[in-house]
Amino acid sequence: MTGPGRGEKEARERATVEAARWLVALDEAPDDPDLRARFESWLAADPENAEAWADTADLYEMMARTPPAHGAQWAPYVAAGGEATAPETGRPGRARQALRAQQPPRRSRRRRIALSVAVGALAACIAVVALPPLLLRLEADHATATAELQSVALSDGSQVHLAPDSALAVDFEEGARLVRLLRGQAFFEVVPDAQRPFQVVSADVTTQVLGTAFEVRLGSRNAAVAVRHGRVGVTPAGGQAPVPLELQSGDWLRVDRDGKLQQSSVPADEVGAWLQGQMVVRDRPLAEAVDELRRYHAGFILLTDGALGARRVSGVYNLNDPVAALTAMAGAQGAVVRRLSPWVLLVSAD
Repeated sequence: MTGPGRGEKEARERATVEAARWLVALDEAPDDPDLRARFESWLAADPENAEAWADTADLYEMMARTPPAHGAQWAPYVAAGGEATAPETGRPGRARQALRAQQPPRRSRRRRIALSVAVGALAACIAVVALPPLLLRLEADHATATAELQSVALSDGSQVHLAPDSALAVDFEEGARLVRLLRGQAFFEVVPDAQRPFQVVSADVTTQVLGTAFEVRLGSRNAAVAVRHGRVGVTPAGGQAPVPLELQSGDWLRVDRDGKLQQSSVPADEVGAWLQGQMVVRDRPLAEAVDELRRYHAGFILLTDGALGARRVSGVYNLNDPVAALTAMAGAQGAVVRRLSPWVLLVSAD
């Protein structure tokens, strides 16, 4: 593979700056339908725009999770300004008020003057935070953006289906077929070749097959393998298994970052259900399910606290409507979803 040319680099930098400007504009006028329409046109105009917006969402989430350094100093000013109002409900918005407590008091003249500076600073921050994803895309042979699915035909005739926000690298040599899942989720349909075993490496987990259909998911907390049909051998590096574990149709294995293993079975047709637009969740933490759902939503999804994210959730959800899916997940836990702006969703216990 070769690195991006000068034109590609400039396009990415342009999209990053524009994404930062859109973030500020949408925050200033979240209920402006004309602004929203122009933003949607910009988002759909270029794949670079969608990727830049996804990186902006990652940064926004990171900032939201960071405790305010001077929240106590600003709290009296915020309190003096009165309660914020939650969009669409007309009721006092505790979530928005909490967000305001992390910021200086809003004075329109000073805020207008500061906007241009904020855009530049935000763009610089995005460039720093987005560097790892950009480096990952340079390493990858195939990658997808938010809400994008991609099917890849490998040179041996095998097929790989990439889920949104996923990336993989292919290294086929004589006597070996190696694929590295760098991020996200992929479903593999492998052509048998006894002379060249097919291996998928995801973090510290290696899956080896001769011919089968299976999926591999790499998340921030664990890696998982599930088999639709055939057999695979899974070897977790440094885990509890000294020899490869054999999985058959309907089996799945999850390996946590600390090497802990969890193994069970599901109906075989649930494996790769996301290819049909379904997300099947069986007794998983809400935070983990939301992480997966974020790949299908071109915006921000924020969880208010770790205790809420640790609650277990099960169900079948429609990936073609991620907002409805999120609302159903939250509702099952007695939580609510609030729309802070057209592009920011806040999940909180209420």
